[in-house]
Amino acid sequence: MTPTQLRAYSAVARLGSVKRAARELDVSEAAVSLHIGKLRKTFDDRLFVPTAAGLSFTPGGLRLAVRATELLGLQDRTLREVSQARHRSRLLRVATSSVFAEYAAPGLLDLFVSRADDLDVELSVHNTGRFDELLRERAVDVAIGPDREFDAGLSGQTILNYEVLTVVGRRHPLAGHRTDLARLREQTWLLGPSAVDRVGLVPSVLRRLEIPEGRQRLFQSHAAALEEVKKGRGVGLAPGFSVAADLASGALVTPKGPPVRTKGSWSAVRDGCHDPSGVVAEFLRFATTPRATQAMLHGSGVHRGRFRPAVHVTLWNQAH
Repeated sequence: MTPTQLRAYSAVARLGSVKRAARELDVSEAAVSLHIGKLRKTFDDRLFVPTAAGLSFTPGGLRLAVRATELLGLQDRTLREVSQARHRSRLLRVATSSVFAEYAAPGLLDLFVSRADDLDVELSVHNTGRFDELLRERAVDVAIGPDREFDAGLSGQTILNYEVLTVVGRRHPLAGHRTDLARLREQTWLLGPSAVDRVGLVPSVLRRLEIPEGRQRLFQSHAAALEEVKKGRGVGLAPGFSVAADLASGALVTPKGPPVRTKGSWSAVRDGCHDPSGVVAEFLRFATTPRATQAMLHGSGVHRGRFRPAVHVTLWNQAH
């Protein structure tokens, strides 16, 4: 039983087909099938059989899928820790929601890595629905996103409370006028990537106001959406601290009428098995300090950050 065989099996179990697993691993289907065949011979178990509804796993196949994920995660973690020890460096892998990555993560992570010369942070942006999976598979060390219920074995703590505001440009018809839900639902809503998540304050506001999908236009970043909002081309949503200067200058306005302020919070979640004295615990302790809060709200004030920034995937503009 080799790591290559386990990686192929884990991909098949997760994706539900040999073809999709081969595509993800960038190998041939025959290579994946060969690895699966060797595992079947090793365990004297069919592991899974194809059915009209997909793959049907044997009890042993299900157990192997769980163990494969754990073993691969342990292998990756061991390789990383040995490499870090050799180079006397530590790496913290952080997954965040798109809103947090765009507005709060740069200041927080800049300030955190500025405190030590042996520390680097890798930042990636994910749909918040994948956080528990990423943590269980040890693909990341910490996940930061909306407060929510956590899977067993995971623990989280609130690191920042904030508000999401409904905003329009100064020339928009709703600026300075009272509105109602019916009128809000008729508007064009200009939104960032967080609008497509199932969890989070932005999708929660859209569901509560019952904004039709046909009235929503999605942009590759929240900043790009807000630039269009400032031009009076639609209604936007943004964390209050991120638009404070625009509200003060009058470039953005909160309409009058239904609640335009929705309170929320971000939590940092980790696998409960992490060493409480390690870099994860160090980061969680730091993230709740007043300096960290100010860095999230206003930037770090330092310019020596050593973390790999988030990459935003370009989305599409929906017709309306």
